[in-house]
Amino acid sequence: MSIPNLTVLATGGTIAGKADSATRHEYRPGQIGIEEFLGLVADLGIAANLTGEQVAAVGSEDMTPAIWHRLHGAISAAIADPECNGVIVTHGTDTVEETAFLLDLTLPTTKPVVLVGAMRPATAVGYDGLRNFANAMRVASDPHAAGRGVLVVMGERVFAARDVRKTRTRGTDAFQGFPRGSVGLVTPSSLDWFGAPWRTGEGARFAFRADLPDVPILFVHAGMTPDYVERLVTDHTRGVVVSGVGEGNMPEPVRQALVALAARGMPVVRASRVDEGLVDREPEDDANRFVAARALNPQKARILLQMLIAAGETDPAAIQRAFDNP
Repeated sequence: MSIPNLTVLATGGTIAGKADSATRHEYRPGQIGIEEFLGLVADLGIAANLTGEQVAAVGSEDMTPAIWHRLHGAISAAIADPECNGVIVTHGTDTVEETAFLLDLTLPTTKPVVLVGAMRPATAVGYDGLRNFANAMRVASDPHAAGRGVLVVMGERVFAARDVRKTRTRGTDAFQGFPRGSVGLVTPSSLDWFGAPWRTGEGARFAFRADLPDVPILFVHAGMTPDYVERLVTDHTRGVVVSGVGEGNMPEPVRQALVALAARGMPVVRASRVDEGLVDREPEDDANRFVAARALNPQKARILLQMLIAAGETDPAAIQRAFDNP
């Protein structure tokens, strides 16, 4: 087997973080530059040709559309390079699921694209970053990873961008997939897939847009009143995602405020604040002109709705079809 050529794009995060102590919780993300990080990787002795680029150096809570734009351009250039076998993106864990899903919607599936992060900074006891990165190298080097969309590797699990979500704030086993769980298991020396590729030969489903429309998320809670909707929605708002209780539910006065928005042509998507929340259509959705998010959590539902609106789609039935098959 020939030695793979992998492009590594760094955005910062805990995987590149440092602290003044190996045991304290506080640390600074994005402190290790790409050249230093690739030097640490070289010490692992894994056979691969790595080419690196520093796209950003932020904690992923500070990820922005501008960084997404640069990252998408860098990945697109790498995919177009015939010498490149796969792409790895180092990323903070807080918003990695959103970046992965955005890229999944806007990139072709011809080569593996793998996002990877860490739950502990490089100076911490039990740093998981290099192990996770070695696993990501294994996935990005595998030709069978192509056609599975954008992937996220955390621990020894491989997740599809559509399914992955961060479910814990501590410990290295912090990610799960819903509704499919993980799609593969990986170590630096082995890789097992749980099924065949599902997007073989597909192109990008949406053109990448740096100027995504304003789509806020409305977090529903007990005692909520409709004035929350009024404060959230501005003249620039183009759609709303509801992070509802249970199966996308909300107090009736809040529902009526959103029905009024939908009647004026603003797309409204019902998602769930429940971690494994599946939101099906309910009988009132047709009359309300609401869309059910199905298995997408609110943050991913927001990205898909932004893409649809940017593409000129505002019809609730057409938007529903896109959510049924994200």
